[in-house]
Amino acid sequence: MTTNREEQLERQEKIMAGLKIAYERMLEFKRQKNSEVVVMREGKIVRIKP
Repeated sequence: MTTNREEQLERQEKIMAGLKIAYERMLEFKRQKNSEVVVMREGKIVRIKP
């Protein structure tokens, strides 16, 4: 029987894996469309060409 804490950790790992996949897909989409990625670095908005 798994504990609530173990279930939380497993769920968190799945969420992080899903976010990684979504990020990779977003970057690939931006490359295909020759579009910039907008991020925040050190409190400033920065545009990056992927």
